[in-house]
Amino acid sequence: MLTETPAGLYCEAGDFHLDPWQGVPRALITHAHGDHARPGSAAYLCATDCAPLLRRRFGNDATVESLPLGQSVTLGRVRVSFHPAGHILGSAQIRLEGPEGIWVLSGDYKRASDLTCEPFEPVPCDTFITESTFGLPIYRWDATDVVIAEMLDWWELNRTRSLTSVVFCYTLGKAQRLLAELARVTDRPVYLHGMMLSMVEAYRERGIAMSPTQPLVEQPRGASFAGELVLAPLSARGTPWMRRLGDISDAFVSGLMRVRGVRRQRAFDRGFVLSDHADWQQILQTISDTGASRVLASHGHAEPLARYLASQGRQSGVIRTAWEGEGLEEREV
Repeated sequence: MLTETPAGLYCEAGDFHLDPWQGVPRALITHAHGDHARPGSAAYLCATDCAPLLRRRFGNDATVESLPLGQSVTLGRVRVSFHPAGHILGSAQIRLEGPEGIWVLSGDYKRASDLTCEPFEPVPCDTFITESTFGLPIYRWDATDVVIAEMLDWWELNRTRSLTSVVFCYTLGKAQRLLAELARVTDRPVYLHGMMLSMVEAYRERGIAMSPTQPLVEQPRGASFAGELVLAPLSARGTPWMRRLGDISDAFVSGLMRVRGVRRQRAFDRGFVLSDHADWQQILQTISDTGASRVLASHGHAEPLARYLASQGRQSGVIRTAWEGEGLEEREV
């Protein structure tokens, strides 16, 4: 069904690429993160809620078509449909049904609840291509409400110490998920770095409830942010922009924070383990839920996952991507 090419996965029977890393005539996109959705293709096809995000990234001149989740279209000799992945708004698994059976490309996915996107739905298939960003047994996630409670306690402690709480997180997906979770437990406003504004607005346009936010760019010079919570992208860390925040305590929100060595290496005051990807047990559960006789792993710890699956008697293999070896949960977009 699919072959690896210099531009990424290609489906000859349908004449399209899946999440290509170069410009191609037709690209089917699982979601709007920069390691899956690249500019330069002549036409894009994605799930309905993904389309506004792609247009914000690529501009209104990009040709972006979309399908509602579960609805199918025939491209060449392949029937294509998108199914919820639970990763971020508009994220979807891509189901391909053709002469070689049924294949599903997971894209990035998670099984934990998320107020900002449709929950993951297992899709039965013959071949399942799964992400393996956190495909090692050390990665196990705590419940989301436990992590949010920890963040609230940290924020309150910093308030009593007259510190600004700065949370570094990914601009698309993680920031909006945090704002939605915080809205359930507090009505306090959250300040946003300018890079966060566009995608937060996109989520609000889709009717997703989130905490009230204030852009830092509109605050007068000399304003005090002591006791406040600020969301910012990793790229802002260590820049002159940070000076206006006064005395701070900083944190990073990522599944990477599960590993103590990573927390120490990155030297954050706090690490909150909240991921938009499946953990080890959830990956294995998902593979079982699909009923796939063959599993191909991509992204992150693909080779260890494939070896484990082979040791359990399952047909498995690895599909390499342009991002292999970078060790990041998601990339700034």
